[in-house]
Amino acid sequence: MTLKDKAVSGLLWNFSGSFANQFISLFIGIILARLLGPREYGLVGMVTIFTVLAQPFINSGFSQSLIRKKNCSQADYSTVFIFNLLIGVLFYLLLFLSAPVISDFFNEPQLVLLVRVVGIIIIIEALNLIQRTILTKQIDFKLQTKISIISSFISGIVGISLAFYGFGVWSLVFRTLAQQIISSSLLWLSSKWKPSLIFRYATLKEHFSFGSKLLINGIIDKVYYNIYNIVIAKFFLARELGLFSRGEMFKNFIAQNISEIVAGVAFPVLSNMKDEPVKLKSAYKRFFLNTMFLTSTILFSLVVVAEPFVITVIGEQWEDSIIYMQLLCIVGVFYPIHPLTRNVFYVYGKSSLVLGLGIMSKSLAVPSILVGIFFGIKYMLMGMIISSITEFFIKAFFLGKLIKYSLKEQINDLMPSFILAIVVSFTMLIFRTVAINNQLMLLIIQVTTGTIIFIVISELFKLREYIELKFIFYSKIKTLKFHYR
Repeated sequence: MTLKDKAVSGLLWNFSGSFANQFISLFIGIILARLLGPREYGLVGMVTIFTVLAQPFINSGFSQSLIRKKNCSQADYSTVFIFNLLIGVLFYLLLFLSAPVISDFFNEPQLVLLVRVVGIIIIIEALNLIQRTILTKQIDFKLQTKISIISSFISGIVGISLAFYGFGVWSLVFRTLAQQIISSSLLWLSSKWKPSLIFRYATLKEHFSFGSKLLINGIIDKVYYNIYNIVIAKFFLARELGLFSRGEMFKNFIAQNISEIVAGVAFPVLSNMKDEPVKLKSAYKRFFLNTMFLTSTILFSLVVVAEPFVITVIGEQWEDSIIYMQLLCIVGVFYPIHPLTRNVFYVYGKSSLVLGLGIMSKSLAVPSILVGIFFGIKYMLMGMIISSITEFFIKAFFLGKLIKYSLKEQINDLMPSFILAIVVSFTMLIFRTVAINNQLMLLIIQVTTGTIIFIVISELFKLREYIELKFIFYSKIKTLKFHYR
């Protein structure tokens, strides 16, 4: 199988599998949202802040370093595995001992036990790192997809069952734990790699020299993407954090998931092209433009249908999350630039540039945070929109210098996608002026109309991104038909 075939196959498996997995998670999340309330989600959101902040320390940039290195030995994998496991245990102990302090900080007594139970995830993730890294290095997303879907489905049943019987916030906690435990078990059972008692300081130093700057940048990233949760949790109510997290969930379902899916496939593919700059630029453009084509249209449309969508799907008790969801979707439009440019910088060993850009761009969050503290969450989200646009231009500029893909060229390439997204969403917006009292009916009409307009315009103007995605989709369908004959 050629590298291109591997990339297409990996992208299809990663996309279809992740979409199926996220659809299952979304469906389960919708059921749980109807059984639980914003406060329960807010409490879990407070705990998640700290488990997420521990993730960069567990990885330490080693995963990217291992993928980047062409020939990894048992010593490479075992050294990284042992180090990450020790770091995972250390951070769990720190979190365990800090639980009372965290509880006092947010003035929520329940958090002590919640933090100590949810924190176990840190150790489980440390156990999984090498298995996932090897599969990603091999561009094997088929197995990861199957494991992800199985763990999501079974853990979802656990969460719904517990919520139905009145376990409240613990239904969310045990759902998360079950998903991690099942996923970890399946990865270990299916992986041929097993750790050895090999730990070489020189090997650790080699990978850490590349990964250390990624570690710092990862910490900055996690703090940046969680600082808003911290501010809301500290200065507002748990309910407000729950409302914010629901809006963020729907935004992430589109922006973050699609982008990370593509980036996960793009990194090993681009790594194999680092000595062929023309091919690398062409491959990056295709990954980037196709991702933006999908995310911008869906997110702009989601802004328009937010009200009937929220009320119909998760219920009127979440109505206050509509404005959060709309503003967050605009923030999410510019998200794809982050993981994809980061991949290119990693390929060329520009970890210092990743760190520098991370510090520069994340400093833009400070005004938004201050506005949020003094004026409220809505104004903070407006500040986030301005920050995300600014960060987009900064990263696009430096990427253009590196791969000879100018900022002007990038903007020109993106214009068809943005124009299409605006036209589709405006068409859907027209139906807001029609007297349709049934929110479900309004949602169906808007989505149907938007989809038709999207397909008609794409076909009429032969938009390249649409044609490429359609070709990949139909190729996969034909392959599946042939396989099952």
